Amino acid sequence: MEVIHKIGRRKKSVARLYLSKGKGAYTINGKSLEEYFPTAILQYKINQPFTLTETLSSYDIKVNVYGGGTNGQAESIRLAISRALCEIDEEYRPLLKKEGLMTRDPRMVERKKFGQKKARKKFQFSKR
Repeated sequence: MEVIHKIGRRKKSVARLYLSKGKGAYTINGKSLEEYFPTAILQYKINQPFTLTETLSSYDIKVNVYGGGTNGQAESIRLAISRALCEIDEEYRPLLKKEGLMTRDPRMVERKKFGQKKARKKFQFSKR
């Protein structure tokens, strides 16, 4: 099996994933999974496609991820893994789609408008 290259995005983060046959080793920006994402929730998000398809320790992953926060990065990696698994075996697609892992979440931060404090918040109004 050759190396599969996929891209996942979420908010401002972009994850470039390289998936190959292996023993389940993760390399995220040159660090291990536990080192890059210390919380169990983020580790669960990344492992979610593998647990659903029961392929937890059969692929090695190398990821370059940038932009956004830790949650956005974890979800972008999850989307890239889901896309790569669907390229390996098309039968995984209904499983992952049912859990909502195949859809790219389009929600982004709304831009700040001029004359306002934030995107929707206004400056305090003084009547007198």
